[in-house]
Amino acid sequence: MKKYLIFIGSFILLYFVYQWLSGMLLTLQYDPETGGAGSGPSQLLVLIGIATVSYFLSRLPDKKQGETYRAT
Repeated sequence: MKKYLIFIGSFILLYFVYQWLSGMLLTLQYDPETGGAGSGPSQLLVLIGIATVSYFLSRLPDKKQGETYRAT
C-alpha cells in the first residue's frame, strides 16, 4: 500500500507541475493572430512519461530500505 501511495502522490505532483509549466510556456508563446492548435496524442505521451517517472520514484524506497537493513 505504501508503494501505491508513493506512486499516486508522485504522479499527481508531477502531473500538476507539468500542467503548470506547460500553461506558463503556452502563455508566454501565445500569439493571438496565429490561432490555436490542439494537443493531440502528445498529451498521452506526456502522461505515459509522468507515469514512468512516478513508478521509478515509488521504487526508490525499496532500494534504500535494502541498503539500510543488512542480513546478519
